[in-house]
Amino acid sequence: MDLVDGAAIFSAGGGGAPEVGYNLVDRLVDQGFVVELVDPVEAPDDAVVVNFACVGATTSVAYHSEAAVKTLRILEEYIGKKVFAVIPVELGGFNTLAAVDVAARCGIPIVDADGAGRSVPEVHLKVYTIDDIPLAPMAVADVDGQNIVLVRHTRDSRSAERIARVLAAEWSQTAYTARRILTGELVKKSSILNTLSKSMRVGMLLRKAVDPLGAVLKETSGFKLFEGIVKKAERETKEGFTWTTATLSGARESKGSTFSFKAKNEILVAHKDGKLSAVAPDIITAVHPESGKCVTAEKPRKEDKLVMIGIPAPEKWRTMKGLTLWRGVLQRSNINERYVAIEKLHH
Repeated sequence: MDLVDGAAIFSAGGGGAPEVGYNLVDRLVDQGFVVELVDPVEAPDDAVVVNFACVGATTSVAYHSEAAVKTLRILEEYIGKKVFAVIPVELGGFNTLAAVDVAARCGIPIVDADGAGRSVPEVHLKVYTIDDIPLAPMAVADVDGQNIVLVRHTRDSRSAERIARVLAAEWSQTAYTARRILTGELVKKSSILNTLSKSMRVGMLLRKAVDPLGAVLKETSGFKLFEGIVKKAERETKEGFTWTTATLSGARESKGSTFSFKAKNEILVAHKDGKLSAVAPDIITAVHPESGKCVTAEKPRKEDKLVMIGIPAPEKWRTMKGLTLWRGVLQRSNINERYVAIEKLHH
């Protein structure tokens, strides 16, 4: 459960509901499955490592292990090579555990790394795109594994995102994807390393620390952005995304101030008293004021009490190529703020 709770802290409110992640853990334990966590340095350079995740709106997460495994096997059959390990595409309370579940049921390791160091709203929005690693070939399946599409080649990663998103929208707003075939060498060079063990440390702090929130902020070099009560929350599921906006009024040290955020699956931008408080790729996550656990972006309802935290993005996202990728996502979400590092906004 530590992995679920820790990964959710880095999710920016996306990556699926932690409750679904808990259920996956319970099922794996009850059914006697184990999975080996492999340090990226231990992956042979020529090993085949496949990314696995669910794609779609965060309000429409459904999951069937057999269909998820089938999706990976279809891709493995197409490439004609045995997959050495699975790697999560991102950190999130559900999506990270979906990759763990597939790895466990296939009897192969899960790599202690991921493709984003956080959750992200679009399929192509991974650090691998910065390094020009193609997203296709890609297998995309519906939640029952009855419809499976094999995408052999696309013009670019953005085109692959649109294909997966359209299919997810057609299939009740969610789909499985096995994609972005890496070698062990590429895992070491391109992915965000040791993020699962880092997430487990954060989850352990949430479980054991006297001051869970304070311990997590110290561990992640994060910031407490706001504490307050939700006064307005609106959400809409369309085009394979869950769009959410919320406004909070301040409590305790935030009393007298207001805070707002906008999410496209993940929270992308936040303002305090009308001024920029944080913007993606930095991580903005709502958490419970007492437990410090993640409250996913679509969950807040009027009168809910929340603490908003911010965590610096992995350095790879702060490069020119990384910020250019995020700028396109923000613009497609009608967000025009330019990136300012969270530590500069809260120095």
